[in-house]
Amino acid sequence: MKQPRGFQDKPLPLFGDGQQPDRPPPVAGKLPSYIRDHRARLRERFMRGGAAAMPDYELLELVLFRSIPRKDVKPLARRLLDQFGDINRVITAPPERLAQVPEVGDGVITDFKILAATAQRLARARIMQRQVISSWDALLDYCHTSMAHLETEQFRVLYLDRKNVLIADEEQARGTVDHVPVYPREVAKRALEHNASAIILVHNHPSGDPTPSDSDIAMTEQIAAALTPLGITVHDHLIIGKSQELSFRSHGYL
Repeated sequence: MKQPRGFQDKPLPLFGDGQQPDRPPPVAGKLPSYIRDHRARLRERFMRGGAAAMPDYELLELVLFRSIPRKDVKPLARRLLDQFGDINRVITAPPERLAQVPEVGDGVITDFKILAATAQRLARARIMQRQVISSWDALLDYCHTSMAHLETEQFRVLYLDRKNVLIADEEQARGTVDHVPVYPREVAKRALEHNASAIILVHNHPSGDPTPSDSDIAMTEQIAAALTPLGITVHDHLIIGKSQELSFRSHGYL
């Protein structure tokens, strides 16, 4: 039988035998409908129930939606959590470590750093210009948000006025994974410049264990000795671990 002109004798695709794709190929530049629907459902669930209604990987997906607009990001979200442990460690991970993860580019890293900085600003706003004793839990939240997931030691000084209102928060030094250089004379100088009546020392232990070392105790004593003649009190020294903190005051070191 003669075929009509232009007719191509090709077999029709079979359905249900594994040879037909489950989903049609996406149109160039357009997000596939199954990904669009998934993103819409996640956004709706977030707006309806908030972050508490979502596991870490889904919350991380929501962040990645904006960074990677044309791809299914669920596998990447799970890969990041497998590598870093939880969403806090993902967001605060060093850029060079994030860059080692496949599919993580400059856009993803930038969005993570913006999110981390925003979280720190929000936590800081809850304690600045407020009486420290009445906002102690907020102070601890801020310290953990800022320092608990750092991979090197950071030393901060919180400066208080006569009413124990927090008037300044400064990073004094950064160090290695187990040491940070601290200069009592510089702490005293900045306390005088802020007209502070008291300070709270804060540093982190990247190991996760907040137990003070002998050098931590000696350094605290040196700073207290430098400030006492100036009429400035060391209220506390907080060591921030991964999931808990240690107070020198509560443990009898001050």
